[in-house]
Amino acid sequence: MTDHGLIDHGLIDHGLTDRTGRHVTLRGVDGDNWRAVADIAPLDGQRDHVAALAGRYLLLSLYEDTWHSLAVYGDDTVTGHVMWARDDDGSYWIGGMVVDGPEQGKGLGRAAVRTLTGWLARREGCEAIRLSYDPANTVAGSLYASLGFRPTGAREDDEVVVELAAQLVR
Repeated sequence: MTDHGLIDHGLIDHGLTDRTGRHVTLRGVDGDNWRAVADIAPLDGQRDHVAALAGRYLLLSLYEDTWHSLAVYGDDTVTGHVMWARDDDGSYWIGGMVVDGPEQGKGLGRAAVRTLTGWLARREGCEAIRLSYDPANTVAGSLYASLGFRPTGAREDDEVVVELAAQLVR
């Protein structure tokens, strides 16, 4: 646990790079990087689908016992935010993913999701990894489908719930 109540997972590295060749890793949010993470903002047209600033997701991680925030790095630069949680049924969830507007289109989101799913799939008891997205967010839907996520038929706050079997990641 860091001083700010966010879980520090150290470095999560799946050996992936973005399309510009930057090494993509996930790191715990701590006293050194929380401001850079909080300032992550999507493109203006995406604000119907994600928070205007990643700071909202940091507050969810800080004040609720469900979510755990991670910083997305391209080499040594904070480029995004993603969070994870474990549900009562044993499934793991990905949420609050946002890549900084100027960093989008470089493969950071894909590498971040692949890195996080690889890490989550190795956690004890992980059978499935789930996430939800606004059905109007076709870019996110295409990304998740290309990574093997399949619709469950469920909805979460008017969002489509998709799932990836952990054994497909291992």
